[in-house]
Amino acid sequence: MHDMSIAGSEKARATLKPKTVTLDPSATDHVPLLNGPPETVTMRSGSVVLHPGQSVGKHSTGEREEAIVVLAGTGELRASNERTLSLDRHTLAYCPPATEHDVVNTGTEPLRYIYIVASARPIG
Repeated sequence: MHDMSIAGSEKARATLKPKTVTLDPSATDHVPLLNGPPETVTMRSGSVVLHPGQSVGKHSTGEREEAIVVLAGTGELRASNERTLSLDRHTLAYCPPATEHDVVNTGTEPLRYIYIVASARPIG
């Protein structure tokens, strides 16, 4: 039975195709980019715009890890362990599994970023 699930997983991976996703520079909120299976193995991503003073709201990475790629603006990644990371244009922030965190726009212009989350389980 276990071998069949591995074979099914390999078959699903074989159907994945390279692709591009066009970012909408006029977006003013959250726009999904990759939606997970069957589009990807485990990865999900989206584009977010936070206006000055806005936050995305506290949430946890759970069983996933997350990367945040800042395209424009400034802000902070506020993690539950009281660690605050500065977010500036052209930076990438990493948030490990099981970490409660929030992203806050601390600047005067929109904070635009892309988040990418994937299962934290080793591939093998």
